[in-house]
Amino acid sequence: MAYKYSKGWYLKQLKEKGITKHPVELKKLELYRTFVIRKLYFEHVEKTNQ
Repeated sequence: MAYKYSKGWYLKQLKEKGITKHPVELKKLELYRTFVIRKLYFEHVEKTNQ
């Protein structure tokens, strides 16, 4: 169980949408810091929800 808005929570949300690797660098998301993962979340997940 990850706390809401923690790195683990963002990873879980991205993986539910099918995003497991960084779209440009093609590395696993777990290797990135929280602010990079958060930015990807808002670009890909939040954008599709609106």
